[in-house]
Amino acid sequence: MREDIIYKYFDNITDFQKEKIKKLYDLYVDWNSKINVISRKDIDNLYLHHVLHSLSILKFYSFNEGSKILDIGTGGGFPGIPLAILLENCDFTLIDGKAKKIKVVNEVANSLELNNVKGLHQRAEEFKEKFDFVITRAVATIDKLKMWSHPLLKRKNTGPMPSGLFAYKGGKINDELKLLDKDDYYELNDIHEAIPESYFKEKHIIYLQR
Repeated sequence: MREDIIYKYFDNITDFQKEKIKKLYDLYVDWNSKINVISRKDIDNLYLHHVLHSLSILKFYSFNEGSKILDIGTGGGFPGIPLAILLENCDFTLIDGKAKKIKVVNEVANSLELNNVKGLHQRAEEFKEKFDFVITRAVATIDKLKMWSHPLLKRKNTGPMPSGLFAYKGGKINDELKLLDKDDYYELNDIHEAIPESYFKEKHIIYLQR
């Protein structure tokens, strides 16, 4: 499945952005042959399983120009790199505890001339910067993500949406949501409702307000 699946659900992408999206496949095939950042069985599903999944948050939320966004445990650059392609006026910092994965992130970002992306070999627990939003995909349970992200979020940001964590989650998550405190405010978004591809059944995005 190639990049056309992206344009099926996002029809306002510019030609300049399409050019970058098209380049993703060859870049990740090349880097995956050197450093395994995506399952080799999954690389042919790059656009559906990784790029479209990353972009699915934009079906539910919009981000103000100038928003500072941190991607925790980015791996090979998801969801940060696809989002940086579409959100050209937002600043993305992508961190991961494995240096070789951050090497791929920075090389891909450089190849795409994504000046709004910075990859750092960094653990979330040791990071000190402040961000408007934290995003993360398939990293840890929601209680751990809350603990890691809370100190990294600004108390106030310039946009209408309060600072918070966006966690991409799969499977039945009701039990996991019970790990949150009773007074935590969160929103649960069903990706399959917005993008009715079978892959997105039981896939959600949780917004947890700071």
